[in-house]
Amino acid sequence: MRRHQAKDHRAGFPRLFRYVPYVIVQDASAEPEYEARCVSGDAADCAATSGSHPDPAPVEEWQRRHTQETRHTRYRRTFADYAVMERVAPY
Repeated sequence: MRRHQAKDHRAGFPRLFRYVPYVIVQDASAEPEYEARCVSGDAADCAATSGSHPDPAPVEEWQRRHTQETRHTRYRRTFADYAVMERVAPY
């Protein structure tokens, strides 16, 4: 293996590996998405959903109403957003 690497990669440009720090931030150009799905039920999940919302408040309100109407108390909540990698500026 070492002979292969030395023979096949000896010529060419030298490699330079540099640590470049990045941070992961929420993409401000896209709204996050909140949603809940009812997973209560005896034989099968109810599967009623709140629909997707850019804020958690309407989802939580939907859960309260659904519980009042059905007495279902178990939900699977999901949150999704877009993230971007931003390069950290040097000091």
